[in-house]
Amino acid sequence: MVGAGWVTQYHLPGWLAVDGAEVVAICDPDRDAAAARAEAFGIGARFDTIEAMLEGTELDALDICSPRQHHAPHIRAGAERGLALLCQKPLGVDLAEAEALVAETRGRVPLMVHENWRFRPYYRRLGSWLREDLIGEIVSIRFEFHSSGMLPGPDGLRPALVRQPFFRSLDRLLVMEVLIHHLDTLRFLFGEFDLVAARLGRSNDEIIGEDSAILTLARRGDGVPLSISGNLAVHGAPPAPADRLCIHGTAGTILLEGADLRLVGKHPLHEAFDPGESYQAAYGAAIRHFVEQTRSGAAFETGPEDNLETLRLVEGAYALSGFEARMR
Repeated sequence: MVGAGWVTQYHLPGWLAVDGAEVVAICDPDRDAAAARAEAFGIGARFDTIEAMLEGTELDALDICSPRQHHAPHIRAGAERGLALLCQKPLGVDLAEAEALVAETRGRVPLMVHENWRFRPYYRRLGSWLREDLIGEIVSIRFEFHSSGMLPGPDGLRPALVRQPFFRSLDRLLVMEVLIHHLDTLRFLFGEFDLVAARLGRSNDEIIGEDSAILTLARRGDGVPLSISGNLAVHGAPPAPADRLCIHGTAGTILLEGADLRLVGKHPLHEAFDPGESYQAAYGAAIRHFVEQTRSGAAFETGPEDNLETLRLVEGAYALSGFEARMR
């Protein structure tokens, strides 16, 4: 495992659940973080650098969980060793870096982008309802991701920055770090979209990137409209954001509220999922998919070429909006 940061607390339980797989080494320049993860999850070897880990252990694969500015060099290091690679999103700091990386590694090694949101159980169930054509022809799609996490709480602290302090330093925050998951999931559910309009904004001086985004998209082929509203500074919203997705069809409507999934129409359906279990299950399912496809040689659902489609929408949001980070 490359990196011992926040996200690895979810990756490592996912690996523990895979038969025949073992995390044998972890590296991070923060020795205390690497030691803590190694001790908590029974990892035998720990290193300061990826170079030392590659030299000091015999590996089949790398799970790259480092910050996104390190993804490209860490992928290249693993590719040089011929290892199967699972890399947290995004592949690069921007579309250009990702495109260059995909061209460079194409056909050399198995490479999967760890886009786990689409693997959440309620999105997999929603996908099955759509494949069963339970709501007829889709008329419109609306998605919201709202929270009050960027608003100061009673203690004066912003909950979103307490939970993920690195948000402060991201020049591309909401779209590149968070809504990228939803763009990928919406592509998984409905197919490809073209971006029509984008407006990004920043609510406070503790961050340099954007924490609000309004995106308008149209599905390729039939023009079905998709509206996306993401905002981490909404008064009255809970500090922890939750997905809200509404799909209107000619024969029914599908509503997702957090982890509660409903179909309203002639044949109503309802399933409630446990939010915490679903969150961890998505990591486990993505890792299991990586292992199964690597073993069989089959294509990854979230391979690099597929991920470039998501990154093109992300890049388009910044270009169309004209948003620029406020550098300190």
